[in-house]
Amino acid sequence: MSERVERGGEYEKHGGFPVYRAVEDNGGPDFGRFVEGMRTVQDLAVSTAPPPEVLAQAAEQAEALAALLAPYQVPEGEQTGGRSIGLPGRGSLLMLPWTVEKFDATGVRSTGVFRRFHMGGNGAAHGGTLPLLFDDMFGMITHAYGRPISRTAYLHVNYRKITPIDTPLVIEGQVDRVDGRKTFITAKLMDSEGTVLADGEALMLVLLAGQP
Repeated sequence: MSERVERGGEYEKHGGFPVYRAVEDNGGPDFGRFVEGMRTVQDLAVSTAPPPEVLAQAAEQAEALAALLAPYQVPEGEQTGGRSIGLPGRGSLLMLPWTVEKFDATGVRSTGVFRRFHMGGNGAAHGGTLPLLFDDMFGMITHAYGRPISRTAYLHVNYRKITPIDTPLVIEGQVDRVDGRKTFITAKLMDSEGTVLADGEALMLVLLAGQP
């Protein structure tokens, strides 16, 4: 049963969820550079063993950067990170820095790698990072399909094989069926040869009026 909703009308219903808009120009020419630099710092923070004098210098620089940015903190929905649609992970440090290659009513496909920051051990992505990737994908699929704003009611991930870091991967999924407020979605994570590393399913539930 299909209940895809066209843009406008039901699609614009957000319950009590604010309407957020994408920022223009992905935050300007330096925002993407800034986010990538921050991601590299995250990778290095979990993969280096610098001597005390270097750590002291790094801590001072981190504290100086925090002090530089602090006066510009804004309310949710006004920040640049997470609203820069053209950047990997939409410019959010929380999201994995993957790039969306397909986004329409038939499904969503995204490509990228798990970086050193995401490693759990022995060259494999931490198991907890996979549900994050799938949950973000399910949200995009819901949006691409034209469903109103929804929350994740449940999320199930099957770990089929070890997911390596620093290896090109692809995740793709689509809406399987719709039943009233319920949107049922499936997706799979694969390597470049098409081997399934993990697959998942989710139920996304359309928000009621005033529901956060």
